[in-house]
Amino acid sequence: MGKLVAVTGATGFVGPHLVAALARRGWRLRILVRRWTPLPSLAGVDADLVLGDLSSEAALRQLVRGADAVIHAAGLIKARRAADFLPVNRDSGALLSALAPDAHMVLLSSLAAREPQLSAYGASKRAGEAVVATRSGRWAIVRAPAVYGPGDRETLAYFRAVNSGIAPQPHLPSARLSLIHVADLAEALALTVERPPPNGTYEIDDGQVYTYEDMARAAGEALGRRALRISVPRGVMACLAGWNEMRQGLGAGPQILTQGKVNEIFHPDWSVRDRGLAAAIGLQPRYDLTSGFRDTILWYRAKHWL
Repeated sequence: MGKLVAVTGATGFVGPHLVAALARRGWRLRILVRRWTPLPSLAGVDADLVLGDLSSEAALRQLVRGADAVIHAAGLIKARRAADFLPVNRDSGALLSALAPDAHMVLLSSLAAREPQLSAYGASKRAGEAVVATRSGRWAIVRAPAVYGPGDRETLAYFRAVNSGIAPQPHLPSARLSLIHVADLAEALALTVERPPPNGTYEIDDGQVYTYEDMARAAGEALGRRALRISVPRGVMACLAGWNEMRQGLGAGPQILTQGKVNEIFHPDWSVRDRGLAAAIGLQPRYDLTSGFRDTILWYRAKHWL
């Protein structure tokens, strides 16, 4: 019998890629699900299912019982109120850490945690990191940059815009950013539990640093379009964010573009500064931006999303 890994966030964007990477390595899987429904995104993966959510101590206790490793990949990226981020991005990590003191715990975090003053999301991710870093047992925090790939709905709007002939980007010519394809992120997380590095907070990306011009170029090539690059001033984006926040206040669902997200977008440097984790675990990313965008767009088209 292989070792047992408990996984949260298995039915989200990153999750199906992660459980597939773990299954390929022979891990036994136990995953948290909120309802008993067929999981087509996990087809062919043999896993024990635990019914419950991240607020249920009983469900989390069952999830981690006897686990050799815990990967906490669940996270909230948009919320109506700033306080709504904390139960998922901080408190669930604290509870999992307390319930599985002997397991190797891997927390999927975000580069946004590097600048917690910019947004409630970033602050909540930083708070989640802080509770995991107090563990006496083995742990690793993996900060991911912008993640894209098959199944991603949040960056779909960008590809649709480029497909229509417009490539919007913030008016920030000197911006530097890192990205990673979801399959490479899943591989990194699986390798982190398979070849545990020393306890610490790590960053991961595809090994390159990009500009928004690079993104527009790669998306245009993958789509076969020559898109007009539109530089969006901060004030315009802030107005859109204000409109979204007003809609949220009137009962609309959570919006990704808020004032906090505008702060993040106009931060000049979201590039990975230390690639020590990739070297420690032997990660060799399969995708650069061009091949990754091509793979993503082929998937979108196959699913008729684009």
